[in-house]
Order: sequence, then structure tokens, then C-alpha cells
Amino acid sequence: MSEALAEDTERVADDLSASDLLASIRASRELENQEAARQLELAARWADLHPPESIHTAAAFTLPGSEHEEPIAGQGCPLVAEFCVAELGTELGMSSTAAKKLIGHALELRHRLPRLWRQVQTGAVPAWRARSVAEATIHATPALTKDAARWVDAQVAAVAGKIGPAQLDRLVAETIKRFDLAEHDPAADPEDGYLSVDPRHATLNDQDVHYAGTMHFEADLDIADALDLDGALAHGAALQKALGSTESLNVRRAKALGDLARTQTALDLHAQGSTTTSTSARGEDGLPAAREVVLNAHFDASVDGVQTIFGPTGRLEERQKLLLLDQVKAWCADSRTEITIKPIIDLNAELSAPGYDIPQPIREQVALRDRTCTFPWCTRPARSADVDHVVEYDHDAEAEGRPQPGPTTSSNLACLCRFHHRLKTFTAWTYRMIAPGVFEWTSPHGHHYLRDPHGTTRLDDAGDLGEPPERP
Repeated sequence: MSEALAEDTERVADDLSASDLLASIRASRELENQEAARQLELAARWADLHPPESIHTAAAFTLPGSEHEEPIAGQGCPLVAEFCVAELGTELGMSSTAAKKLIGHALELRHRLPRLWRQVQTGAVPAWRARSVAEATIHATPALTKDAARWVDAQVAAVAGKIGPAQLDRLVAETIKRFDLAEHDPAADPEDGYLSVDPRHATLNDQDVHYAGTMHFEADLDIADALDLDGALAHGAALQKALGSTESLNVRRAKALGDLARTQTALDLHAQGSTTTSTSARGEDGLPAAREVVLNAHFDASVDGVQTIFGPTGRLEERQKLLLLDQVKAWCADSRTEITIKPIIDLNAELSAPGYDIPQPIREQVALRDRTCTFPWCTRPARSADVDHVVEYDHDAEAEGRPQPGPTTSSNLACLCRFHHRLKTFTAWTYRMIAPGVFEWTSPHGHHYLRDPHGTTRLDDAGDLGEPPERP
């Protein structure tokens, strides 16, 4: 036994015996389960405080984008005022989507799974187990009726919630069959069902990106199409080898498939495009540039004399994936790939435009600066978000000879996803920019949050923040 391990064993022995340590951690887990059950109860009570009747604005029923009532659990659960989830989420340090799920699970358990709800509140079933059941009954397809959900509740409660994901899926499927909720599916026929199933598909798994910069693509094709494709890939691989490629057969076949995709894209564009396509947008054979996928890659760069040196790794803006410089070089080497290099954008520069409309250069700067929606704990990408005037633009100011309170400038613009843009517009939520990309948000109940490119921080001081706090 090493000296460090011996010292650690001696220290633990002095503080707690092994049995005391196990008892303490078990008590900690029980306390955690109790608090999780209490959070579910409080989330349900929060929904009770925000029924559809709590939407006071008369215009809410006629003005596009304003708050509406929303079902967030299954049939038989009460509706809630849509925007109530945001404040609960910020107080819990989670996104509005996660808060909506928490409230939905609480209502589903209380109203449609009452036995499981009671077991959670008495500590017989951990909250996380009950929430997994609620998630399954809320999103079952087709939707479960209240009676069907009660039957699932009885089965799960009988085993104290000890049911795995596969068992739960089978239970929901059995419930759908028992209550005749699904329409007749000819594909389910044990003898002739295959006649009603078309297995053809071509699927890209874009959620699993290999460190080498590859994705998994699989397909089921007609026999004739599959044989033709196999022949085309074999021909493409052989052609690459004849031209001097030393890569493996599998790699050459994969590259041949990419070549087929790009060539077909180029042919389609050539047939449909206008005759005014610039020469710079065409390849050596006169066809338009074939790659139509737009990827935004960000690399750190330094200048050594007259040469620009890029770092070996960067960030792919799409899904915030790690990107290797060598992979980008390989893409650039393809003769049918059109590359656009944008100049460096100073994220701290103050750009402005007359009027209300936001020009593309300013939109680009704000999206790069904010990265995501700027509401606390929201992670929706900035490029798909709205660009909001932090201080509202006054459309009548110029006509009435008044100064514009909400100009179209970098320091008065922020990225907000559509949900949080509507939230800011139609509720008492307010925010201000205290530095480029740094925002202070104030909730309707007076809670304050700081959002910057590093994330969100809950603020205790409700006064003037001045400069943002330093981060490690």
C-alpha cells in the first residue's frame, strides 16, 4: 500500500468508520431524493399560479406573438400560461426548455400518474424514475388517454417504479394496443406485413462526428440502384488509383461517393442556373461550384512577419464541434470546392446603420459576438435567432424631431431566439447591455442574471453592476 493511500485510510478512520461513511452517503442520497420530490411538487404549484386566466393582457388573444395557453403534459392535465416556464428555469439555472419539461413531468405525475406521484412524495420511488415514466406517457405516439395513462400508472406503481427503458417502451406499446389507440397498421401483420413496408432510406448521422472529421451515412436502396451505385464507386476508386492515389480501397470508395454527390449538384446547378453566373464561381470545366454546404469555421491566427499562422484546431460553428486544420486543408484542396474567406470582424467595434433594418454586416458581427441566444441559460445558436433592439426602436422619433432612443447600433443589438424575443416583448422581463456581449437581465420578480460569452451567473446585488465581474 502506498504511503498516500495509507495516510488517506488513516484520516478516514479518524473521521468516520467505514460503516458510518456508508450510512452518511446513504443519508445524503435520501436527502437528495426528498429534495427532488419537493422540486416536482413546487414546479406543479408554480403551474397552478399561472393558469391561462393569468394572461392579463387583452391583446394576448389577438396580437401575433403574444403569450398563449400551452399544454405541456398529457390529456387531462391543466394548461399553463406559456411564459411562466422562463422565470422558473432561470431561478433553477436551467434553460426554458428544461424548465418546461420539469413542469410537464410534475403535472403529468400529479394528474395522470397519481399512484406514482404519491410514491415519489413518500420517498418510495426516486423522482428521476418517475420522471422517466412521465416523459414516456407524455410523448407516446399515439397519445395516451387519461384512462390509458392511469393503467400505465398502476403497472409501474406495482413494482415501485423499478422499470427499465425497454420494459417501459413495451408497457406503453401494450397500453396503446389494450385501449385501441392506434389505427390498424398493415405492416404489423406477422405474415404479409413486409409487403407494406418500404425499407428504402438514405440517412446521415450528423450527431456523431468522428475526430477525423467524418460522419456516418447509411442507406437501403433498390437492388438495381444499389448495384449501379456499387459499380460507380468501384469505377471511381479505380480511377483514383490510376491517377496515383495510395489510399485504401475503402477510403477511395468513400471519396468516390462524395465526388458523385458534388458532380450531380454541379449538373443540377448548371441546368437550373442563370447564364450570368460569374466565372469565379465556376470550375475549370465551366460548371458552377458544386459544394453547397456552408460551414463556418473559426481558427486562432497569428502573424509571423508576413506569414499568417493558424492554430491546429478550431471551432466549427455548427453544433460547436472541434475542427482540425488538416481537415479544412483537405476540403480546400478539392478542385470542386468553393472557399470564401471572410475578413476578421472586430467584435468590439461599434457598427451602426440608419433606420430600423439591420444590415448583414451588423447581423454577422452580433451573431459572432453573442454565439447563442442571450437569455440566461439559453443555448440556441445565434445565427438562427432574431436580432433584437435592446432599447426599443422608436419609429416615430424622426418624424416628430426627437432623438432616436433605440438606434440600430452594435451596442443596442442582441441575439434572442424567437421564444425569448417574444418573452422580452410581451412580459416584464428587461435587459441591458453593460459591455459588448455582456447583458444584465431582470426577471418580473426582480431577480438579476448576468449573461456573457462564458455563460450565465445569478447576481445577488440588484444595484448598478458597472463592469462585469472577472472570470477565471
